[in-house]
Amino acid sequence: MRMLITGGAGFIGSHLCDRFLEEGHRVVVMDNLLTGRIENLQAHRNNPDFEFIHYDVTGYLHVDGPLDFILHFASPASPADFERLGIQILKVGALGTHKTLGLARAKGARFLLASTSEVYGDPLVHPQGEDYRGNVNPVGLRGVYDEAKRFAESMAMAYNRSHGVDTRIARIFNTYGPRMRHDDGRAIPNFITQALAGDDVTVYGDGRQTRSIGYVSDLVDGICRLMHSDVTTPVNLGNPSELTMEILARKIIHLTGSRSRLDFLPLPEDDPKVRLPDITKARDLLGWEPRVDPDEGLRRTVEWFRQTPPPGAEDDR
Repeated sequence: MRMLITGGAGFIGSHLCDRFLEEGHRVVVMDNLLTGRIENLQAHRNNPDFEFIHYDVTGYLHVDGPLDFILHFASPASPADFERLGIQILKVGALGTHKTLGLARAKGARFLLASTSEVYGDPLVHPQGEDYRGNVNPVGLRGVYDEAKRFAESMAMAYNRSHGVDTRIARIFNTYGPRMRHDDGRAIPNFITQALAGDDVTVYGDGRQTRSIGYVSDLVDGICRLMHSDVTTPVNLGNPSELTMEILARKIIHLTGSRSRLDFLPLPEDDPKVRLPDITKARDLLGWEPRVDPDEGLRRTVEWFRQTPPPGAEDDR
């Protein structure tokens, strides 16, 4: 099969690229490298089944030849990006989704949208099932990402109903693993980079807010199962184990062998107090659930960060 992955030079997109090429598919990656890194795809540069297009999907979109699947993963997704790249996030969620859905319609391709648990906002329901409509502040700092993804889901369902485009929607919960950006701004890369440097580890709030953390290989498996299923409505993909931020920080300090201490700072605006997926739908309809234990996944991730300096670090030595 031939598939297009927008945002394929990013963290999750590049792991999907690995999986599909290993399975013998042909992969076209489209990325403007705003937050993605071409280094994430270096292993495939001489693969005749791989093609990279440096392009912004919010513009006029054309890809030569047939496409069987389009996976729309293009978007800055880190808290560090919400203020710096707010307009770009909104544009790729709206215009980029519109363009890629139009391409899917033209090619007769199945379309998978990378949505997010952020559509639930700061949830008033725990755990969060797909029928929960969320508690989102549209004018807050996080609103650019939350509302972009909520709009993208609406657009995908509109194309499904009005034009018969075969759509899938993955609501992705906190995912971690190799190739996360060092300056990602999310808890795990922050904790790891600070601990490896011997700095104090920054925990926002009182540390009792919770997250579920899923290893990237588990997520890739869930996305593949959803892509090949007949489920057109949103599906949660995340690990139904819950950790407080304080416990997570202490785990990472232990795994790095660091002597870092915890530094508690005020909680940012609209930062969710709890986040936990109800994955009943994924279990029942996809036969999917996470397999990688958080301690093992964190160990692998710490080792990758230990061996991979941040971009430009070599130039500073």
